[in-house]
Amino acid sequence: MADELPPLITDAMRAQIGKESEPTTSEVDKTGIRIFARSVGHTDPIYYDEAAAKAAGYRGLVAPPGYLGTPVFNPNAPSRRGGGGMFGGPEPSRPLKRILNGGTEIEYFDDICAGDVLTSSSHVAAYEETKGSLGEMLITTSKTVYKNQDGKVVAISTGTGIRY
Repeated sequence: MADELPPLITDAMRAQIGKESEPTTSEVDKTGIRIFARSVGHTDPIYYDEAAAKAAGYRGLVAPPGYLGTPVFNPNAPSRRGGGGMFGGPEPSRPLKRILNGGTEIEYFDDICAGDVLTSSSHVAAYEETKGSLGEMLITTSKTVYKNQDGKVVAISTGTGIRY
């Protein structure tokens, strides 16, 4: 067909699949754990009371599900925000103006407790082009691997972004 559009996913985008971002450091502290747990409605004392957490067999206050520390801000570091697609990468062949969070899943491999320092790096795992009721869509799946201060993988987050 003469009016058929080229695919949204470009060769430059395909070349970015699997490429790791620069690492980010996050600190897991007692205040962050308590604030997060309270904000999402957790009432288990292991998120608030260190003695209760230790009595339950943990090293200290436990990071509640979904809390993977607070990124360490450095005002002198270059910003990771800016133009481009996820992680500043290449854009699709045509502009897509809307963005929707398609969900996040976190798989845990070990406890995360107050005092831990997590290092994470992300990569685009896949792109998928599809059509929906609102037109063409680009679905991006990204993965972020979190390692603790001992280098052990403690969690992997899989996120889905939808542009349309």
